[in-house]
Amino acid sequence: MNILFLTLSRIESVKNRGIYTDLMREFAKNGHKVFIVSPSERRFKQKTKLLREGNVNVLSVKTLNITKTNFAEKGIATLLIENQYFSALKKYFPDIKFDLILYSTPPITFTNIIKKIKQRCNAKSYLLLKDIFPQNAVDLEAFSKKSLLYKFFRKKEKRLYALSDFIGCMSPANAKYVMDNNPKLNPEKVEVCPNSIEIVLEENTSNNREEKKRQLGIPSDATVFLYGGNLGKPQGVDFIYDILKSNNHKEDRFFMIVGSGTEYNKIEKWFREEKFSNALLLSALPKNEYDDIVRLCDVGMIFLDKRFTIPNYPSRLLSYLENKMPILAATDKNTDIGSIAEENKYGFWCENGDLDTFNVLLEKYIENKSLIKEMGVNGFYYLSDNYTVAKSYEIIMKHF
Repeated sequence: MNILFLTLSRIESVKNRGIYTDLMREFAKNGHKVFIVSPSERRFKQKTKLLREGNVNVLSVKTLNITKTNFAEKGIATLLIENQYFSALKKYFPDIKFDLILYSTPPITFTNIIKKIKQRCNAKSYLLLKDIFPQNAVDLEAFSKKSLLYKFFRKKEKRLYALSDFIGCMSPANAKYVMDNNPKLNPEKVEVCPNSIEIVLEENTSNNREEKKRQLGIPSDATVFLYGGNLGKPQGVDFIYDILKSNNHKEDRFFMIVGSGTEYNKIEKWFREEKFSNALLLSALPKNEYDDIVRLCDVGMIFLDKRFTIPNYPSRLLSYLENKMPILAATDKNTDIGSIAEENKYGFWCENGDLDTFNVLLEKYIENKSLIKEMGVNGFYYLSDNYTVAKSYEIIMKHF
C-alpha cells in the first residue's frame, strides 16, 4: 500500500528512533511505500524539502513555529499548517494514490486535508490518538468549557473522530474515555493501539557505566532515579521540587532530570537557588545521548498533573522498560499507566502531590536492589509482548 503519515512531530530522517519513525520503518519493512509529512519550523530556517530513504519519503514542510514559541504564533501556525501541508502534497506527490492515511493528534485541525485525500484516493483513515484536546487544556485551566475557543475546537475534534475510519487509543482507559464522551461514535472503530517502539538492546559495560557516572558526579552506590521528557504544565512539575527538596542531602539516592519545555527555566532556577546535592538537571539531549543517560539509571519516574480528567499515557515509559528499569509514577487518578504497571509488577504509583506516599515508594527501591532488577525484567517482557511496533503494525493492518 501507499501509506501517508501526517504529523506535527519533526522528522528529519526515518532512521532516527522514535514512536513514529519506528512505526513507519515497520510499514516500510513490510513492503509498503511510506510518505511522511512533518513540519520544519521557522526557527530552523530551512525550506520545504523532500528526502527519500528506500521505501520512505520524508517531506519536511516549512511552517511557523508550533513548539517552543508564544501562544499567538502557536495558534496561528496550527491553523495554517493544514493548507501548507496540502499545498506541499500537491507539489511533491501529485500523482500518488494513497491507500491509507495515518495521522496523530495533536493537532485536531487536519480534517479538511484528510477528507480531500479520502475522496480523491478512496483511502481509509486511521487516527493515532495521542492527545485529547481541547479537554486537556480545560483540565489545566487554559480556557473554560463555556468559552468560544473550547466550542470551536470541540467541534473540530468531533469532526476528526467522525471522519476517521479507525481510532487507535493509547490504553484501555484512554479508549473508554473516548467512547464515554463521544456516544455517537461507532464503538467498533475505537481500539487500543498503544505507543510502541522497535526494541534495541545495547548494554553498557560495568566499567563504562561507572566511568560515566563518575564524570556526572553520581555516587557509584546511589540508586539513580530518572525523569526524562517534557518539562511543562502537563507534568505538574511543582511536585518535582517537593521531591528534590525532601530528599536533599541523602547520599543513597540521586535524581536525574533531563528534558525541555515551558517549565524548564523554572526548574533551572530551583537548581541554582537550592543547590541540590544529589540531583542533576540536563536540557534535552539527542536521542543517542539520552539513551546513554538512561542506561546509567535504575528507576524511571513519570509525572502528570493531578488535575487531568483525561487518561494520558506518556511514551517516555517505553525507554524505561526497554532498559529494564521499573517505574515510579505520580499522576492523576484517571490514567491507567500506574495501575497497569502495578498489575504487571513493573512499577509503583501514587497521586501527584502525595509526597509521603511517593517517598515511601522511593524507599522500597532504595532498600531492595534485587526488587529493581526483578521489576525491570518484568517491564521488559511486558514491553516485548505489548508495546512493539510489530504489535502496532499488526493491530492497524488487521483492518486491511
